Amino acid sequence: MERSDILRAGAMIIVFVIFLATLHVIHRRPAERLISDAPPVSARDDLSAELRRCRALGPQDAEDPHCQAVWEENRARFFGGPARPLSPQAAPATPPTMNATQGDKRP
Repeated sequence: MERSDILRAGAMIIVFVIFLATLHVIHRRPAERLISDAPPVSARDDLSAELRRCRALGPQDAEDPHCQAVWEENRARFFGGPARPLSPQAAPATPPTMNATQGDKRP
């Protein structure tokens, strides 16, 4: 065997070992994380809670002025504008339902 053949075989073995090491790193399982039962505390949680409340209203949130302000704050936060914390509004999460016997009478 010539010296160039030995060097070529050695280079191929080194490339193969690097390939196997790369596969090992790619397919390695991440360390197990401890999952806490408590939700993470966030300063912007008020806006998220209001967004969930307005989303629960469905199409009626387009008529609600508070929900319009909440959606405007969300757009400002998304596009990098300053988002100020909103005070939560005490309102039902679902719109009041009408019975067939009540008709369109609203208090």
